[in-house]
Amino acid sequence: MTEGALAQKKCTPCRGGVPPLNPDEVQSSLPQVMGWSATDGDTKIAGEFRFKNFRQTLDFVTAVGELAESEFHHPVSISFGWGFCTIVLQTKKIKGLHENDFIMAAKINEIAAPLGASE
Repeated sequence: MTEGALAQKKCTPCRGGVPPLNPDEVQSSLPQVMGWSATDGDTKIAGEFRFKNFRQTLDFVTAVGELAESEFHHPVSISFGWGFCTIVLQTKKIKGLHENDFIMAAKINEIAAPLGASE
């Protein structure tokens, strides 16, 4: 699946009891979300974004927050400052990664592109 196709999907509610993606599934899913990497033993993914100024970074963080609310899937953390932002995703109910995390990463990449984000 391409990043664009992944970004067209909607997150589905995860109520727990679903096994997280195994390390092989995580590694095979990463190429679908440019710039993201697996962390914490393949239980989280992180994306780092660079912007030209604070305003672009703040606009990005605000848009990601709105996306998280609309998809009902929220980042574990968002840290940002002048010209940078790091986002960590994980499905907390299963203490690992789910397809939803990759959907969110693809959608976040779509938000970043028009704002001039770089890796």
